[in-house]
Amino acid sequence: MGVETEFYSEMHAGDGSIRPTYAAVGQWMERSGAEKLETLNQQALAMFYRKGVTFTVYSDASNTERVIPFDIIPRIITRSEWTMLEAGCSQRIRALNAFIHDIYHKKDILHAGIVPEEQVLVNDGYEPWMVDISLPQPMYALISGIDLVRHGDGEYYVLEDNLRTPSGVSYMLESRCITERLLEGVFDAEKVLPVDGYPQMLRQSLTECSEKENPYIVVLTPGRYNSAYYEHAFLAREMGAALVHGYDLYVENNRVYVRTVNGRQRVDIVYRRLDDAFLDPLAFRPDSILGVPGLMAAYRAGNVLIANAPGTGVADDKSIYPYVGDMIRFYLAEEPILHNVPTWMCRKKDDLAYVLDHLGELVVKETQGSGGYGMLVGPKSTKQEIAAYRKRIKAAPSNFIAQPTLALSTCPTCVEEGIAPRHIDLRPFVLTSPKKVRLSAGGLTRVALREGSLVVNSSQGGGVKDTWILRGDALPQAKGGVA
Repeated sequence: MGVETEFYSEMHAGDGSIRPTYAAVGQWMERSGAEKLETLNQQALAMFYRKGVTFTVYSDASNTERVIPFDIIPRIITRSEWTMLEAGCSQRIRALNAFIHDIYHKKDILHAGIVPEEQVLVNDGYEPWMVDISLPQPMYALISGIDLVRHGDGEYYVLEDNLRTPSGVSYMLESRCITERLLEGVFDAEKVLPVDGYPQMLRQSLTECSEKENPYIVVLTPGRYNSAYYEHAFLAREMGAALVHGYDLYVENNRVYVRTVNGRQRVDIVYRRLDDAFLDPLAFRPDSILGVPGLMAAYRAGNVLIANAPGTGVADDKSIYPYVGDMIRFYLAEEPILHNVPTWMCRKKDDLAYVLDHLGELVVKETQGSGGYGMLVGPKSTKQEIAAYRKRIKAAPSNFIAQPTLALSTCPTCVEEGIAPRHIDLRPFVLTSPKKVRLSAGGLTRVALREGSLVVNSSQGGGVKDTWILRGDALPQAKGGVA
């Protein structure tokens, strides 16, 4: 990665002209004007509100539930770019699944000295319960989200992997529903790849992993107070699965059952949306009231499939992230299609010294962090914030990694000041089965709505955009209709 300081504009070329992919959208924006676009944004917000598309801000003392902010101006990606991203994400997930299987069985990559044993075996995400479990297929991260950014050099980089309980796919699907309704004259279904087949793709992938012809699937939720509860209910409904709480399930003779109005029903697949620690009080946290006693015994016996598998978190830990390129070479004998962002591991003496000397220039993250919490964005932080973070790093260096402050690409966005560039990322959703790795067409584009902010997480004030993957290289000229 170079040292470019200029931000890549998704819509405008270096000379200020509109890129061919955005020609139709640019004409529509000019014809509509900022006031009309803001009206459409308010209509979109009202649609999200009526549907209950919300998230919870845990950093708020009252755990405030909010409607996810939506921006009406889409993010557009050419088919040739998407083909490359699709191949890169698929390659990455295949290597990560091979890594997870390996560290719970032969540990070849550890014995080869490619990944340090101490970073795996004492990692908070490593689950000894998973050692030597024989799964029907060596698939652990069945549902994944790969966060990508486009840097100032125009190239895409992987920012992080989400393998535990990745969320946001409902926002992707609901965003498309909004643009189909509100951008009728600009959105052309014949020119943009669809995303509405994701629930069926999810069910198909889970079925292929279970090796059962018509498995009974449940979505296990921690409850309505979870930040992603809307998504849990949405996915259960859309793929024809039962939405259940831990108290709806029980284990008998190492088999999992759900209580229904018609009596008990054997469960074949648990698509869990709660963390490992809460899955089974007999195996993990004994005070958990969210999980199912005996679930892990049923899993070890091969009588139920849990997606994603317990223990996948070790592979998306930010201290493991720097080794994914080596995993691709080790397990697949291929060169990485997508590259990581350069990363300093504070557990290393030289890296730690560099990070402490350059805190004001770097982004520092907790290795177990998520949701944008616990980060330090050096250039945007005060001297007091940097000093306080320095103490945290010194107290536990192995808990932190650091990366350069990226020049995230920008996309025009409706904000209070009118239409202005805002930084974005991209989270494609990857479904893995023995037969195929499947990706939703584009995934979720998240946008940092605050001026100058590089943090796109909804919990930190970010919003979402619809993502259009073109069947060709450009949309046709804009039609009338919404201006």
